[in-house]
Amino acid sequence: MVLATNLGFPRIGDMRQLKKAVESYWKGKSSAEELLSTGKNLRAHNWKLQKDAGLDHIPSNDFAYYDQMLDMIATLGLVPKRYNWDGTNVDLDTYFAMARGAQKDGVDVTAMEMTKWYDTNYHYLVPEFEEGMSAKLSSAKIFDHYEEAKALGIDTRPVLIGPVTFVSSGKPRYDGFNFAATVENLLPVYEEILTKLAQAGASWVQIDEPALVMDVNDEQRAAYKNAYAKLAKVAGIKILLTTYFGELRDNMDLAFSLPVAGVHLDLSNRAPHQYKDAIAIIPENMVLSLGVVDGRNIWKNNIRNSLNIAEFVEGHIGKDRIMIAPSSSLLHSPVDLDSENALDDKVKSWMAYATQKVSEIAVIAKGAQQGRDAIANEVEASDAVQEDRRTSKRIHNDAVKERVANITPEMTSRKSPFAVRQKVQQSALNLPLYPTTSIGSFPQTKVIRKARADFKKGRIDEAEYTETMQAEIRLVVDFQHDAGIDVLVHGEPERNDMVEYFGEQLEGFAFSKFGWVQSYGTRCVKPPIIYGDVSRPNPMTVEWSKYAQSQTDKIMKGMLTGPITILQWSFVRDDQPRAATSKQIAFAIRDEVADLESAGIRMIQIDEAAFREGLPLRKSDWKQYLDDAVEDFRITSCCVDDATQIHTHMCYSEFNDVIEEVAAMDADVISIETSRSQMELLEAFVAFKYPNEIGPGVYDIHSPRVPTTQEMVDLLEKAKENLDERQIWVNPDCGLKTRGWAEVKPALNNMVEAAKIMRSKAKASAAA
Repeated sequence: MVLATNLGFPRIGDMRQLKKAVESYWKGKSSAEELLSTGKNLRAHNWKLQKDAGLDHIPSNDFAYYDQMLDMIATLGLVPKRYNWDGTNVDLDTYFAMARGAQKDGVDVTAMEMTKWYDTNYHYLVPEFEEGMSAKLSSAKIFDHYEEAKALGIDTRPVLIGPVTFVSSGKPRYDGFNFAATVENLLPVYEEILTKLAQAGASWVQIDEPALVMDVNDEQRAAYKNAYAKLAKVAGIKILLTTYFGELRDNMDLAFSLPVAGVHLDLSNRAPHQYKDAIAIIPENMVLSLGVVDGRNIWKNNIRNSLNIAEFVEGHIGKDRIMIAPSSSLLHSPVDLDSENALDDKVKSWMAYATQKVSEIAVIAKGAQQGRDAIANEVEASDAVQEDRRTSKRIHNDAVKERVANITPEMTSRKSPFAVRQKVQQSALNLPLYPTTSIGSFPQTKVIRKARADFKKGRIDEAEYTETMQAEIRLVVDFQHDAGIDVLVHGEPERNDMVEYFGEQLEGFAFSKFGWVQSYGTRCVKPPIIYGDVSRPNPMTVEWSKYAQSQTDKIMKGMLTGPITILQWSFVRDDQPRAATSKQIAFAIRDEVADLESAGIRMIQIDEAAFREGLPLRKSDWKQYLDDAVEDFRITSCCVDDATQIHTHMCYSEFNDVIEEVAAMDADVISIETSRSQMELLEAFVAFKYPNEIGPGVYDIHSPRVPTTQEMVDLLEKAKENLDERQIWVNPDCGLKTRGWAEVKPALNNMVEAAKIMRSKAKASAAA
């Protein structure tokens, strides 16, 4: 029969219960037992929800207290030496130290590096491969969760990250690293896991290998063949090889040649037709999992189209070899649309969250198994939704479309080249060597959150809300004065999120109240919903920036989010190309940049944190995306005079392959994350001889530890080895919104002191 299946369910809870429980544990307000109990309750709820919806294969081991890659690191016992792990099962404190670092009771260790999971806004912990590491089973989590579900009467399909994807996603920390040998080192542990799962009664295991949708080299190809030849020999359990986020393309033959029981294909709008290639080569008796429900977006499924695919495949391989599934794990979807009670009714009628997507999967599987008549009402309702959305007058704005259609070269070029602008700006801004600044946001305190909530609920009026935010701005400005920071920011107290804040003021966006998705660890975001053409009816940040500038004689940066980041971190309409939507956003931000400059703001930062994240997974697709992304940034920034300095910020990205395009953006200053990588991410800029100015982050804001002045000096010395001192800015890795003042104050004081030390060294060197 056609099976209804899932690849993963959001673990945060419909009201972010996991976030609250983990943070309570970190603060010492609750015990480990209480945290584990919350996790157990969430898992039980999620399993029961999926069973009640009618799923046949329900995932387990998709739950993590921080990150699934970190869980895999712990399971394989690949804990870096600096954590002084005792070699037994990885405990919570070691687990969280790897995620966040630790700085207490004489222990001071840095966190593991984070980066984006493929082209999503989800961050994973990057495995570190140290010389002499030997994998061994070091966590019973996968077995415990399987047994936990079994005790509830639910036989689950345990989920593992595959060995080739795992090693491909990591970083060697020594010379002479051998990819094939590292994968081989892991295989005995994978075999042990599969054997124990089979003994426990599991009939299927899901092994995620999303690396197969990327460009695979010969070494990886050989590793796949070797690994699955061995894993397939484990008796009593079937392997579902899971690919997602794109097309297999030239890896199709490889995937279907592996000795597994089934292969999953992403059939979302990124790869809707690859099932046709698959059925031409699928081995006899192999199961095909059809990812027809989009796991990464919030639009209702077109059930008629999904049934068409299922029926086409059925005509070639039969019903008994078909699974209906989401395109990827539902980790990237909000939990339950039924929680929303304030969302625009029309837009809500077009949407589905993870809970609703599970039901869609069950409906499609039922239709594929029993015929369309069995779900006639559901098909009719789906058709009505698709037609309503297609014809809605709320989606289209002819003036917006016309503006995008009439881009001119002058709109995408600064008045003068950087070398000219730099001299003008140095004269106008009069900054010292190693100028200090921050990325934008400061801690979002209880006072800020309460005022925002009270204003939204009508408990305070706009005047009282504005005064509260202005008081917070004054507090941030005063601190920066006291700390001696050179270029100030206003701290963004009025902003709930760097994307949501702008989307709330743009036409074509809708907003949820409970549409939370996990970004990293306990950091959850509510992506805006772009449903129509985008425009800016009114200025969004100008009054706040003007007020902040009025509180200081120093330079106050205007802070904006760029078009690619707004696009990437939103749920985007799927009825037109994404590039068309990003162009519309670019023009909206351009209008804001022009208004900020007119208001006297001399430095404007346009964050493009997601520039690298949005890169297509296949290199053959890169050029068009990069051309569009660079043009979008230049549309936003090229309306200002030479004396106005344009900054941009990018975090947790590898830049080597896109450094030319980053340079083509022509920002006067770029700030990047480099502290966790020990300035490694700066190497691309050095090798390229990046001509503009750079702020390599010296303070890891994703960790609660306070870096010492000497640590920051050491990082700046590394930067100085390869950059001209006049290029170097001093700043944290990212915004400070998620940190507390108790950490931020000493860290920024240390940062300013580090800059002073570097200036003193430069002065002494010049005198010598």
